[in-house]
Amino acid sequence: MRYQISGRQIDIGEALQTYVKDAVNGIVEKYAERPTDAMIVFSKQAQEYQCEATVHLSTGLTAQAKARAFEIYAAFDQCSEKLEKQLRRYKRRLKDHHKERAQPVEASGGSTYVIAAGDYDGENEPDTLQPVIVAEMETKIPSISVGEAVMQMELAEASVLVFRNEKTDGLSVVYRRDDGNIGWIDPSI
Repeated sequence: MRYQISGRQIDIGEALQTYVKDAVNGIVEKYAERPTDAMIVFSKQAQEYQCEATVHLSTGLTAQAKARAFEIYAAFDQCSEKLEKQLRRYKRRLKDHHKERAQPVEASGGSTYVIAAGDYDGENEPDTLQPVIVAEMETKIPSISVGEAVMQMELAEASVLVFRNEKTDGLSVVYRRDDGNIGWIDPSI
């Protein structure tokens, strides 16, 4: 498994890196059979340390957790507890999908854009209909089943997920509705 442990505007020592690797390795070995990589990022805002952890699994699932504390080790411990809780909660479902899938999930590339909100106030029309792009990033679009897409969306605590449907080979979207249910958009039907 590949580890990427880094700090934003702070120095991460060898002792912390070893501690993080051992802890994440223990969690992942216990709850996931074939992890591919883990990314842990530490940052500091005022007196609080923040830890963000992302673990990618060969099934195409991504588990993410975030935590804050006044000490860097405490921030990581809280983050790792959240990560462990996510993986434990989905262990049975992850194992079921893992057994059906002989090969790792295929993913195609795509781009994501962050667009400026604009100054439209509801009364005055905007000067132009061309949005201002604030950021552009690369993203991966996994080729998974609808059930795996719902599970991935819940693991990432996201409100929407775009994926390539394995059965139809077309792009689909799952999203969380206002009523709490999950919606599925499948343009191939």
